[in-house]
Amino acid sequence: MTPEVVVILGLSVLTLVLLLGAFLATTRQDRRAPEAGSPGETPRTPPEAGRSSPPRPSPVQAGDAGQAGVDYPDPRTIEVGDTIEYQGVRARVLGAIHLSWQGAQWTEYLLDEGVRRHRWLSVETRSGPAPEEGLRLDVLLWTPVPDEGMIPAKTMIIVEGVEFFPEGRGTAAFRGEGFTGLPERGLLDFADYRAADGRLLSFERVQGEGWTSCYAQPLPPGSITIRRRV
Repeated sequence: MTPEVVVILGLSVLTLVLLLGAFLATTRQDRRAPEAGSPGETPRTPPEAGRSSPPRPSPVQAGDAGQAGVDYPDPRTIEVGDTIEYQGVRARVLGAIHLSWQGAQWTEYLLDEGVRRHRWLSVETRSGPAPEEGLRLDVLLWTPVPDEGMIPAKTMIIVEGVEFFPEGRGTAAFRGEGFTGLPERGLLDFADYRAADGRLLSFERVQGEGWTSCYAQPLPPGSITIRRRV
């Protein structure tokens, strides 16, 4: 075998080794990619350790352009006996509970929609996520969860196939007005949860009674029409 042939064979073997090494490196890289999070995957939101804000979970921003009480009726002025309209539904305000917790105050209204279903509407002024955002008006419509007998867990809880993670819990003092089905005064335990897609879930109980649970839906404050009682 001539020296020229030996050199050619050596170069060919070296080229083959380099190509094979590049192929194996690319294959390993492709297999590692999903572990770091591939496009289109939604990372799971970790549960929060606690909160210093009011006991209701912060909804997706549902603010309207304009000013409450000037450009549209102010939901904070709703009174027992009023009739309100939202999402094409007309409901009568049967009662209200006024709550306070760690200096925060908010109101929940019991609504009669006339179809043997009662829902709660909570109205609360909260601080925005950033200091420069100032105060915002949060309005949440609460719908009972059909599952009965559930109790809040300290870790993740699954409701109707959706994973909810703890946001906070505590005990608020309340005062009732009108018909609410609750004592005139008392303490209300709560436990709030949020899903990775932003859905909200809350458990509540008057101390000494069983837990009830509801889903929350944010409403733009300007979407509510108020008709005063005569």
